[in-house]
This record gives sequence, structure tokens and C-alpha cells, in this order.
Amino acid sequence: MTEPLRKTHAPDWPPPVEIRNEAGTSDIVLLCEHASNHIPKEFNQLGLDGTDTRRHIAWDIGAAEVTRRLSAALHAPAFLSSYSRLLIDLNRPLDSESSIPARSESTDIPGNAGLTPEERARRAARIFTPFHDRVAAHVLQREEAGRPARIVAIHSFTPVFFGKARPWHAGILYDTSAAFAQAVIGGLRRDPSLNVEANVPYVISRDEDYAIPVHGQDRGHEAILIEIRQDLISSPEGIDEWADRLTRALVAPLESER
Repeated sequence: MTEPLRKTHAPDWPPPVEIRNEAGTSDIVLLCEHASNHIPKEFNQLGLDGTDTRRHIAWDIGAAEVTRRLSAALHAPAFLSSYSRLLIDLNRPLDSESSIPARSESTDIPGNAGLTPEERARRAARIFTPFHDRVAAHVLQREEAGRPARIVAIHSFTPVFFGKARPWHAGILYDTSAAFAQAVIGGLRRDPSLNVEANVPYVISRDEDYAIPVHGQDRGHEAILIEIRQDLISSPEGIDEWADRLTRALVAPLESER
């Protein structure tokens, strides 16, 4: 039997959201829903070995450090996950099949097979809901103060997916925020060596995305999701390089409106 929810945070169960620079002055609000690959010991790595829990199926490699650097450079608040996406994916609606995947890419996740409704609800209450409640509260506070909020989610993607190479260095995903997205794409393309496109390698979908529709579009705020290819941010040098690039690309649209 799975133990009941703790009222306090044990070392193996850290707070579900890491918050950086919450009082930041930037219009931008950074999210990193796949920042961590942490799985509490009680889950026995969901039946996986250590190699699998270090792969993309467990988190977005490099995304957390890029987010932290952007938060400091932009003076922007940042909200980062503390748990692996395999326990529950913070960027999926709770009714999505991929919310708690029994299979991710070509890997079975034994610890997610045949979950009871109670266990699914426990993970949502312990990880998903507190994260998004903190983000929603921050956005509401900005609204009440008459401050802008531009949601920017930071993710990373694998260079090869099901044997097919992905040529892009980065993708800027959007639905309704075309002008903001294209401004960021234009900023990145100032480096002619970069292959940056809109809505690759994924698109924003209300069935498979949560943060951009819920915290951005539904509240009338601009919102984009930035995907960076993982091999480009798998080292400290690459992380610094992309944090600098994105800082310049994100600042330019804000300055042009002032």
C-alpha cells in the first residue's frame, strides 16, 4: 500500500516547485516543467535502471540550467519542477494518456502500469497541482497589479527520435502568440548558422499541452514554448551559450515596445 501524503516535506520529497527570482521585474515569467529527474525512493525508480532515468524520458536535459541563467539575466521569475516527468508530466492535462505514461518513446515504465485512480490522484495532488497553483497565483498577482505577464516555457528535445534525425537547433512553439514567437525566432536567426523554426519538433495542442494554454492563452497573456536540442545544452559551455542567445532574443521584443 502506498503511504499517505506527507504534511511536511521530507528530504526525498522536496517542495514540488523551485522558485527563482519571484519578485523579478521582467514581463517574462519562465517555466521549466521538466527540470528534474528526481524520483522518490518509494517508487523504486519506477522499475527502470539508472541509465533510463537519466534519459530524455525522465526530464529535459539542460533545460533547468538554461532557465536558471535566464532568470538571473532577465531578472525574471522562474518556476521549475522538482520531480521527474515520469511520475506525472506537468505539461500534460491530467486526462491525457501521457500524463503518467506506461510507455515513453520505446521504453516501458513498469511502475506506471495499471495505476489505481487513487495513486494517480495522489501524484496529482502531491506534484502537479501545487506547481500549477503557484504559477497561477503569481500570474494572478501580476494581473491584479496591472503588470504584464509573458509566459516562456523552456524545454529540450532529443537530436534523434525513433531513428529520425532532427535538424533544428531550436524551435519556438506557439498558438496565438505569433508576433512574440516570430520576434524571438528573428532574434535567434541573427546568427546565420542556426536552424530555428516555428512549431518544431512539436506544436501546441490543448490535448497535449498544459502551461501555454492554461497560464497564457486562457488568461489573455502571450505565451511561447522554447525547445532547444539537447546536445547543444548538455555541457556548461553550451548552457551558457544558449542562455546568452535567448536572453538577447527575449529582450529585443520587450525593448521594441517601450
